Amino acid sequence: MAYQERTFTLPDLDGLSKASIDAHLGLYAGYVKNCNQLEDTLGVLRADAEKNTHAIAELTRRLPFEWNGMRMHEYYFAQFEHQAAALDHDGALGLALAEQFESVETWEKQFRAVGAMRGPGWAVLYFDPNTKTFENIWVAEHHLGHLAGLPIILALDVWEHAFLLDYGTTARGKYIDACFKNYNWSVMEERFAAATHTHEA
Repeated sequence: MAYQERTFTLPDLDGLSKASIDAHLGLYAGYVKNCNQLEDTLGVLRADAEKNTHAIAELTRRLPFEWNGMRMHEYYFAQFEHQAAALDHDGALGLALAEQFESVETWEKQFRAVGAMRGPGWAVLYFDPNTKTFENIWVAEHHLGHLAGLPIILALDVWEHAFLLDYGTTARGKYIDACFKNYNWSVMEERFAAATHTHEA
């Protein structure tokens, strides 16, 4: 098994510089590389699992950090692919958000507040197909706080590496503004459609 680094078709992003995006993509490539190295090393160690119990345990604990770092960045960059497109307030995702939060604007305000929390991590919009409700959740680092099994609709990276080059350490809000300005909401609408279709199937 080998994890493959994805290539993203990104336009020029308003408020997110090419230098920042290139550095961020390099970090993503590092997660892919580290996942492959960990899997390779674990494969060797497991050949004599009894002897290598402690080493296997430590690398197994490390793998979720690298793996989620890889996968979360794939969600993140896909949201900017091709060109910005507004959320269709009359589409399935827009209507569902408005039904739960009273309006899309109210949801966005609450989601942005999660993204503005102190510390490295992610603001994530999940959809629970069982209850047909959304959750705005803080995921610490890449792997602490995920809601098990729930589809991710929107993933906002708020580690400092995502905005440091463009906005310094204290202007996370401006970075969040730039992300929302550049989102291709058709990506999130497709994720929502897949989440609801899979559950109905």
